Amino acid sequence: MGPDSRSARIRVLVAEQAAQRGARVGVVDVCTAAVAALPVGGAGLSAMSRTAASHPLCSTDGISERLEELQLTLGEGPCVDAHLRGSAVLTPDLLAVELQDHWAVFADAALEAGARAVFSLPLQMGAISPGVLDLYAGIPTVLDTEELADALAFADLATVLLLGARIGETGAPADGPVPERGFEDLGAYRAEIDQASGMLTVQLGVGIEEAFVRLRAHAYAQGRRLADVAADVVARRLRFPPDAEPDAEPDRAEEET
Repeated sequence: MGPDSRSARIRVLVAEQAAQRGARVGVVDVCTAAVAALPVGGAGLSAMSRTAASHPLCSTDGISERLEELQLTLGEGPCVDAHLRGSAVLTPDLLAVELQDHWAVFADAALEAGARAVFSLPLQMGAISPGVLDLYAGIPTVLDTEELADALAFADLATVLLLGARIGETGAPADGPVPERGFEDLGAYRAEIDQASGMLTVQLGVGIEEAFVRLRAHAYAQGRRLADVAADVVARRLRFPPDAEPDAEPDRAEEET
Protein backbone atom coordinates (compact mmCIF):
# COMPACT_ATOMS: atom_id res chain seq x y z
CA MET A 1 0.00 0.00 0.00
CA GLY A 2 1.39 3.39 -1.00
CA PRO A 3 1.93 6.12 1.59
CA ASP A 4 -0.81 8.35 0.11
CA SER A 5 -3.49 5.66 0.17
CA ARG A 6 -2.42 4.58 3.65
CA SER A 7 -2.62 8.14 4.95
CA ALA A 8 -6.05 8.59 3.35
CA ARG A 9 -7.33 5.37 4.95
CA ILE A 10 -5.97 6.38 8.37
CA ARG A 11 -7.59 9.82 8.06
CA VAL A 12 -10.95 8.21 7.37
CA LEU A 13 -10.61 5.84 10.35
CA VAL A 14 -9.81 8.76 12.64
CA ALA A 15 -12.59 10.92 11.18
CA GLU A 16 -15.06 8.11 11.84
CA GLN A 17 -14.08 8.09 15.51
CA ALA A 18 -14.67 11.85 15.70
CA ALA A 19 -18.04 11.47 13.98
CA GLN A 20 -19.09 8.95 16.64
CA ARG A 21 -18.19 11.53 19.29
CA GLY A 22 -20.05 14.20 17.37
CA ALA A 23 -16.99 16.43 17.44
CA ARG A 24 -14.18 17.66 15.25
CA VAL A 25 -11.18 15.41 14.94
CA GLY A 26 -8.73 15.54 17.84
CA VAL A 27 -5.78 13.53 19.06
CA VAL A 28 -8.10 11.40 21.19
CA ASP A 29 -9.62 10.10 17.95
CA VAL A 30 -6.16 9.11 16.71
CA CYS A 31 -5.70 7.06 19.87
CA THR A 32 -9.08 5.30 19.70
CA ALA A 33 -8.73 4.61 15.96
CA ALA A 34 -5.25 3.16 16.46
CA VAL A 35 -6.52 0.79 19.14
CA ALA A 36 -9.35 -0.36 16.84
CA ALA A 37 -7.01 -0.93 13.89
CA LEU A 38 -3.93 -2.44 15.54
CA PRO A 39 -3.27 -5.46 17.81
CA VAL A 40 -2.96 -3.28 20.93
CA GLY A 41 -5.07 -2.84 24.03
CA GLY A 42 -4.76 0.90 24.51
CA ALA A 43 -3.09 4.11 23.43
CA GLY A 44 -1.95 7.33 25.02
CA LEU A 45 -0.46 10.55 23.73
CA SER A 46 1.69 13.08 25.55
CA ALA A 47 2.82 16.53 24.48
CA MET A 48 6.56 16.69 25.05
CA SER A 49 9.22 19.37 24.88
CA ARG A 50 12.90 19.59 25.71
CA THR A 51 12.33 22.95 27.36
CA ALA A 52 9.01 22.53 29.19
CA ALA A 53 7.17 20.01 31.33
CA SER A 54 5.55 17.16 29.41
CA HIS A 55 1.81 16.71 29.53
CA PRO A 56 -0.41 13.64 28.95
CA LEU A 57 -3.08 14.78 26.47
CA CYS A 58 -5.24 11.69 26.18
CA SER A 59 -5.46 7.97 26.86
CA THR A 60 -7.97 5.29 25.92
CA ASP A 61 -8.06 3.39 29.20
CA GLY A 62 -6.69 3.25 32.73
CA ILE A 63 -3.56 1.31 31.79
CA SER A 64 -2.52 3.73 29.04
CA GLU A 65 -3.22 6.64 31.37
CA ARG A 66 -0.99 5.04 33.99
CA LEU A 67 1.80 4.47 31.46
CA GLU A 68 1.78 8.12 30.40
CA GLU A 69 1.88 9.29 34.02
CA LEU A 70 4.64 6.81 34.93
CA GLN A 71 6.94 7.97 32.15
CA LEU A 72 6.32 11.61 32.93
CA THR A 73 6.91 11.10 36.64
CA LEU A 74 9.93 8.79 36.32
CA GLY A 75 11.56 10.51 33.36
CA GLU A 76 12.30 7.11 31.78
CA GLY A 77 10.63 4.65 29.45
CA PRO A 78 10.08 4.10 25.72
CA CYS A 79 8.14 7.36 25.36
CA VAL A 80 11.04 9.37 26.78
CA ASP A 81 13.58 7.52 24.63
CA ALA A 82 11.49 7.93 21.48
CA HIS A 83 11.28 11.68 22.01
CA LEU A 84 15.00 12.05 22.70
CA ARG A 85 16.10 9.84 19.80
CA GLY A 86 13.49 11.01 17.32
CA SER A 87 12.77 7.43 16.30
CA ALA A 88 10.26 4.72 17.19
CA VAL A 89 11.00 2.56 20.22
CA LEU A 90 9.38 -0.86 19.83
CA THR A 91 9.20 -3.03 22.93
CA PRO A 92 7.57 -6.41 22.16
CA ASP A 93 8.14 -7.74 25.69
CA LEU A 94 8.94 -5.70 28.80
CA LEU A 95 10.22 -8.85 30.51
CA ALA A 96 13.30 -8.86 28.28
CA VAL A 97 16.38 -8.75 30.51
CA GLU A 98 18.00 -5.82 28.71
CA LEU A 99 14.87 -3.72 29.17
CA GLN A 100 14.70 -4.57 32.85
CA ASP A 101 18.22 -3.14 33.11
CA HIS A 102 17.60 -0.12 30.85
CA TRP A 103 14.30 0.98 32.46
CA ALA A 104 14.90 -0.37 35.93
CA VAL A 105 11.88 1.28 37.55
CA PHE A 106 9.54 1.86 34.62
CA ALA A 107 9.61 -1.75 33.32
CA ASP A 108 8.41 -3.23 36.61
CA ALA A 109 5.83 -0.49 37.15
CA ALA A 110 4.46 -0.88 33.61
CA LEU A 111 4.19 -4.65 34.01
CA GLU A 112 2.37 -4.15 37.30
CA ALA A 113 -0.01 -1.73 35.57
CA GLY A 114 -0.92 -4.41 33.03
CA ALA A 115 1.30 -3.67 30.02
CA ARG A 116 3.57 -6.29 28.48
CA ALA A 117 4.45 -4.66 25.15
CA VAL A 118 4.83 -0.92 24.45
CA PHE A 119 5.36 0.88 21.15
CA SER A 120 6.35 4.56 21.29
CA LEU A 121 6.21 6.65 18.13
CA PRO A 122 7.57 10.21 18.13
CA LEU A 123 5.43 12.91 16.57
CA GLN A 124 7.65 14.82 14.15
CA MET A 125 7.33 17.45 11.47
CA GLY A 126 10.72 18.60 10.26
CA ALA A 127 12.71 19.70 13.27
CA ILE A 128 9.59 20.03 15.42
CA SER A 129 8.70 17.17 17.77
CA PRO A 130 5.61 18.05 19.83
CA GLY A 131 4.97 14.71 21.48
CA VAL A 132 4.85 10.91 21.42
CA LEU A 133 2.11 8.36 20.66
CA ASP A 134 2.28 5.29 22.93
CA LEU A 135 0.55 1.98 22.18
CA TYR A 136 0.49 -0.94 24.61
CA ALA A 137 -0.56 -4.58 24.60
CA GLY A 138 -1.23 -6.84 27.56
CA ILE A 139 0.64 -9.77 25.98
CA PRO A 140 3.99 -10.03 24.15
CA THR A 141 3.31 -8.50 20.73
CA VAL A 142 5.25 -7.83 17.54
CA LEU A 143 3.94 -5.37 14.96
CA ASP A 144 4.40 -6.65 11.41
CA THR A 145 5.51 -4.36 8.59
CA GLU A 146 1.99 -3.26 7.62
CA GLU A 147 0.92 -2.71 11.22
CA LEU A 148 4.02 -0.64 11.95
CA ALA A 149 3.41 1.44 8.83
CA ASP A 150 -0.16 2.07 10.00
CA ALA A 151 1.08 3.01 13.48
CA LEU A 152 3.49 5.52 11.98
CA ALA A 153 0.67 6.95 9.85
CA PHE A 154 -1.44 7.44 12.99
CA ALA A 155 1.53 9.24 14.57
CA ASP A 156 1.89 11.47 11.49
CA LEU A 157 -1.77 12.46 11.70
CA ALA A 158 -1.46 13.12 15.43
CA THR A 159 1.45 15.43 14.65
CA VAL A 160 -0.64 17.46 12.23
CA LEU A 161 -3.44 17.75 14.79
CA LEU A 162 -1.12 18.63 17.64
CA LEU A 163 0.56 21.37 15.63
CA GLY A 164 -2.77 23.01 14.94
CA ALA A 165 -4.11 21.76 11.61
CA ARG A 166 -7.68 20.43 11.46
CA ILE A 167 -9.09 17.43 9.63
CA GLY A 168 -12.67 17.64 8.38
CA GLU A 169 -15.09 14.76 8.92
CA THR A 170 -14.56 13.70 5.29
CA GLY A 171 -10.91 13.10 6.12
CA ALA A 172 -9.74 16.13 4.16
CA PRO A 173 -7.25 18.49 5.84
CA ALA A 174 -8.49 22.00 6.53
CA ASP A 175 -6.84 25.06 7.95
CA GLY A 176 -7.71 26.35 11.38
CA PRO A 177 -7.06 25.69 15.05
CA VAL A 178 -8.10 22.51 16.81
CA PRO A 179 -10.55 23.12 19.65
CA GLU A 180 -9.23 20.02 21.39
CA ARG A 181 -10.30 19.70 24.99
CA GLY A 182 -7.18 19.74 27.13
CA PHE A 183 -5.21 22.23 25.06
CA GLU A 184 -6.73 25.09 27.06
CA ASP A 185 -5.25 23.61 30.21
CA LEU A 186 -1.86 22.74 28.72
CA GLY A 187 -0.29 26.16 29.31
CA ALA A 188 -1.63 26.33 32.85
CA TYR A 189 -0.44 22.77 33.58
CA ARG A 190 3.11 23.53 32.46
CA ALA A 191 3.12 26.93 34.15
CA GLU A 192 2.11 25.40 37.48
CA ILE A 193 4.82 22.75 37.33
CA ASP A 194 7.37 25.40 36.38
CA GLN A 195 6.16 27.61 39.24
CA ALA A 196 6.36 24.73 41.72
CA SER A 197 9.87 23.87 40.54
CA GLY A 198 10.86 27.52 40.95
CA MET A 199 9.52 27.57 44.51
CA LEU A 200 11.48 24.40 45.29
CA THR A 201 14.72 26.00 44.11
CA VAL A 202 14.26 28.47 46.97
CA GLN A 203 13.06 25.91 49.53
CA LEU A 204 15.84 23.43 48.76
CA GLY A 205 18.61 25.73 47.56
CA VAL A 206 19.08 23.70 44.36
CA GLY A 207 18.92 24.38 40.62
CA ILE A 208 15.71 24.20 38.59
CA GLU A 209 16.50 20.78 37.10
CA GLU A 210 17.18 19.25 40.52
CA ALA A 211 14.01 20.86 41.86
CA PHE A 212 11.97 19.24 39.07
CA VAL A 213 13.60 15.85 39.77
CA ARG A 214 12.67 16.16 43.46
CA LEU A 215 9.10 17.09 42.53
CA ARG A 216 8.80 14.04 40.26
CA ALA A 217 10.38 11.75 42.87
CA HIS A 218 7.86 12.82 45.49
CA ALA A 219 4.94 12.33 43.10
CA TYR A 220 6.11 8.82 42.25
CA ALA A 221 6.82 7.85 45.86
CA GLN A 222 3.35 8.98 46.93
CA GLY A 223 1.59 7.49 43.89
CA ARG A 224 0.20 10.91 42.96
CA ARG A 225 -0.08 12.85 39.72
CA LEU A 226 2.72 15.32 39.14
CA ALA A 227 0.22 18.12 38.48
CA ASP A 228 -1.48 17.53 41.85
CA VAL A 229 1.81 17.67 43.75
CA ALA A 230 2.78 20.84 41.88
CA ALA A 231 -0.57 22.41 42.79
CA ASP A 232 0.04 21.62 46.48
CA VAL A 233 3.47 23.24 46.34
CA VAL A 234 2.14 26.36 44.63
CA ALA A 235 -0.74 26.60 47.14
CA ARG A 236 1.78 26.12 49.98
CA ARG A 237 0.02 22.99 51.19
CA LEU A 238 3.28 21.09 50.67
CA ARG A 239 6.74 22.31 51.59
CA PHE A 240 10.10 20.62 51.08
CA PRO A 241 12.44 21.38 54.03
CA PRO A 242 15.85 22.69 52.86
CA ASP A 243 17.72 19.92 54.68
CA ALA A 244 15.47 17.10 53.42
CA GLU A 245 16.99 14.15 51.62
CA PRO A 246 15.57 13.42 48.13
CA ASP A 247 13.43 10.57 49.49
CA ALA A 248 12.44 12.28 52.73
CA GLU A 249 8.81 13.14 53.38
CA PRO A 250 8.06 16.85 52.79
CA ASP A 251 6.01 18.75 55.33
CA ARG A 252 2.25 18.96 54.87
CA ALA A 253 0.96 22.35 55.91
CA GLU A 254 -2.30 24.17 56.04
CA GLU A 255 -2.83 26.41 53.03
CA GLU A 256 -1.60 29.89 53.79
CA THR A 257 -3.86 32.82 53.16
